[in-house]
Amino acid sequence: LLSSSPPNGTIESKAITNARRLYTSCINENAIEAEGVNVILSFINTELGGWPVLQGSTWNESTFDFAHLMLKLSQYNNFIIYTIKTVVDEKNSSIRSIQISPNIGVQNLIYYAKGIEVIKAKWQFFNDLALALTNDTSKIDDDTIALIEFETEIAEYYVKEHKISFNNTIRTTVGNLSRTVNISSDFTTYLRRLYLFGNVSLINTDIVTVFAPKVVRDITLIIDRQSPRIIQNYMIWRFMVNRVWNMPKRFRDIAQQFNYVLQGTSTERPRSVICASHVSHAMDLAVSKIYINQYFDQDARKEALEMINNIRNIFINMINQSMWMDLKSKIAMINKARAINEKIGYPDYLKNDNVMKLEKDYAEFNFNLSFMPNVLSLIQLHSKRGLRALREPVDRKEWIDITPTQINAIHKLTLNEIIFPAAILQTPLFDKDAPKYLNYGSIGVIMGHEIAHGFDDHGREYDIYGHKVSGWTNETIKAFHERKKCIIEQYDNYTWTQVNRQVKGERTLNENIADNAALKQAFFAYQQWAKTHKNFDKKLPDCDKLDFCTL
Repeated sequence: LLSSSPPNGTIESKAITNARRLYTSCINENAIEAEGVNVILSFINTELGGWPVLQGSTWNESTFDFAHLMLKLSQYNNFIIYTIKTVVDEKNSSIRSIQISPNIGVQNLIYYAKGIEVIKAKWQFFNDLALALTNDTSKIDDDTIALIEFETEIAEYYVKEHKISFNNTIRTTVGNLSRTVNISSDFTTYLRRLYLFGNVSLINTDIVTVFAPKVVRDITLIIDRQSPRIIQNYMIWRFMVNRVWNMPKRFRDIAQQFNYVLQGTSTERPRSVICASHVSHAMDLAVSKIYINQYFDQDARKEALEMINNIRNIFINMINQSMWMDLKSKIAMINKARAINEKIGYPDYLKNDNVMKLEKDYAEFNFNLSFMPNVLSLIQLHSKRGLRALREPVDRKEWIDITPTQINAIHKLTLNEIIFPAAILQTPLFDKDAPKYLNYGSIGVIMGHEIAHGFDDHGREYDIYGHKVSGWTNETIKAFHERKKCIIEQYDNYTWTQVNRQVKGERTLNENIADNAALKQAFFAYQQWAKTHKNFDKKLPDCDKLDFCTL
């Protein structure tokens, strides 16, 4: 897609030209090797206050400024300690609000859970990376030990608190944030300064949702107890774990050694695959336009829409036939199911010859042939776009959290919509020319699964408009809780034999509800289709059972 030239006579948009240029800078390993680490080290020293482990005793603790460091990292889309997101508001899906959650490196905590070998490998990674970047080794051992102790404290706290505190939320405003969450007013100042980076001036009435407020407070206290050197080392280390994959091969090899211990993978994917994935993530809609123009069968959209409607109708029948819901709850569920907005394949404007919206979306993107400067520019642009979105109207035609080139499907509860990208509407999951029993047994089950998520233990809390207001009566909710016990108990009795671990039915409840509902929806939707298309699909005996063979 990205390495090939455009078709003869085609004048490509600036957005697509920039996507190709970003790919070219990524694939050119000779240029990356020649550039070395000058750009990334210069950035760390001039913008982030340096990395003590590389500077040894020459790093000046008096220059440490935690607020400045956290702000700078956030401006480059690296949210460490706290994650700040602009989201569609869950109480009013016509506006956007701010979401704050602790970000204490859950992946790091998983490393600790995996045992001493992984911990040793991780800190070998830290040591080897530092040694490869500096000639001053005087403080490396001390810094490594201090980081291990700090992350151990964080991990122990997480193990103690995650079941108690991580499901709690507080809904407040920017003006009341410090008082409501009982956190320093400096945090509100940081939030205001961060959004100014996206040209957004926060006002006191802007809505803020804080996830796990106790954890946010406690992590702040743990941070305050540490020396400036430990925090500076920790923050830059978290930043570098992401950036090492953009560096020359000798540094990527160091990271790959850790991945081998963690995941058993000893070699990188082909560079072309890495770069295609990088550009697709960075400029998703520009890459999607190339993809759908060259590879996506337009008739697949029509076929997929017909399937979704057939499956939705079966789901509505299932609601009507339910014996445990009262009439008021049934009506609310049926109205919500009928109102689900389906987005199939791609946003319509990507197929149009008019590229004005695409150009507007990527107007600030301007890449050259130097990869690391492109990466730093890119993550800064993504940060600005996320912040700027707070003042932008919610466009229900917009694709959020998924792109046409992703092999996935999602249900956006706050918008009451399901999205099936072009990339998932391909073989082996979908083929418009395949027998319908195969399509219903594969992509049809996924369609039913996503529809059902709007009515599981989490989805039931959202109404027809995507507002977090349940349309169920208390009696129906009580009946639901009684019936979900059966599914929890069923899955509690399953064991993953390869690792001898028992499935946790409570934790997997929503996925299990969606899976069970999906099988029933897809099977009966095919049966219903077959009644009106007799002998159309009779290519094999007992073909109506083959939908289950595709699972």
